[in-house]
Amino acid sequence: MTAIMRFLLPLLALFAIAPTAAAQDKAPLVLAAASMQEALTDAADAWTRTGHERPRISFAASSALARQIAAGGRADLFVSADSDWMDDLAKRGLIVPGTRAILVRNQLVVVARPGLPRVAATKGAALAKILGAAPLAMADPDSVPAGKYGREALMRLRAWAAVAAHVVRAENVRAALALVERGAAPYGIVYATDARAATGIQVAGVFPPRSHAPIVYPIARLTAGTANEAEGFRRFLLSRAGQAILARRGFATH
Repeated sequence: MTAIMRFLLPLLALFAIAPTAAAQDKAPLVLAAASMQEALTDAADAWTRTGHERPRISFAASSALARQIAAGGRADLFVSADSDWMDDLAKRGLIVPGTRAILVRNQLVVVARPGLPRVAATKGAALAKILGAAPLAMADPDSVPAGKYGREALMRLRAWAAVAAHVVRAENVRAALALVERGAAPYGIVYATDARAATGIQVAGVFPPRSHAPIVYPIARLTAGTANEAEGFRRFLLSRAGQAILARRGFATH
């Protein structure tokens, strides 16, 4: 092999992989709350149909995703199911200033297997009597937003003391929903949008908005992100077209 060929071969190899690397750099990696699975998948489909690289989306509890980001995990966008975890990342300097916005809002509901009694989610005594008599599926109330909202609502309605010992803690809100769907718990506390996406369950009660902090989903770009289209996809989600897609899955939008 000549000296010229030894020089050219590494360059040719570099050019051969460049298109793939460029494509990966264009497609944003999105870390999003588990409750947004269907809505963000629909939005990614719509974005891709307009000629963009398909976003890669990973769904999990907001708490788990925020900890992953804080530990150095690389991603381009974060969608949290509450403000607390976004605040934590902001304090660490891990979100891009000026890119944080409220994406959507949600409601908190009680779900149950068909045929079980409905619950008066505004009356603490009645709520405590029914939910405190059997396992209650909830996302972990110590860290996961859906669980934190649920515990706050039960505490304000003075039902938490009767319910706490029966709570089955799940790693995220969809896991809590699955416990009710499979019959492992007769009742569960989830978001209204999760109930819409479920099969074989009923909404047994709706918590009044005053019983818990507003359920908001902030979105922001992350400082570790490298994808060229991250900002474009963020703007699309906040646009009229993007908001309409999310609204069709039951989220409250601007």
